[in-house]
Amino acid sequence: MTLTLANANVGFVIDVAFHALAEPRRREILRVLSDRELAAGEIAARFDVTRPAISQHLGVLREAGLVEERRDGTRRRYRVRTAGLEPVRAWLDGFWDERLDALKAAAEAEAGGDDLG
Repeated sequence: MTLTLANANVGFVIDVAFHALAEPRRREILRVLSDRELAAGEIAARFDVTRPAISQHLGVLREAGLVEERRDGTRRRYRVRTAGLEPVRAWLDGFWDERLDALKAAAEAEAGGDDLG
C-alpha cells in the first residue's frame, strides 16, 4: 500500500519519506527519475549494485509514496510521484516561512529606523 495523506497522518508520512530519502542511492534514483519514466532495468544499469538491490530501493521509495510503478507488459516502469514529496516540502517550507517573516520584520524595522534620522 502506498502512503498518502488520505490513509496516514502527515507526521507519519513525513517520517517514512525521510527514512526513504536517508539512503543516498535512493536519492540518486529519485534524481534519475526526476524528468522521465524508466524501467527497473534501465535504472539498475546506472548503478554499481545488483538489480535486486535496486528493486529493494524502488520498493522502499514506492512504499513511501515517492515513486509510482506502472506495468508495461512484463516490464515495470517507475516515475517520481511528486504528490509524495508535497508533505516533505510543506514541512520544510514551514522553516522558510518563519525565517522569511522574521527577515521581513527585521527589514521593515530597519527601514522604519532610517526614517527617524
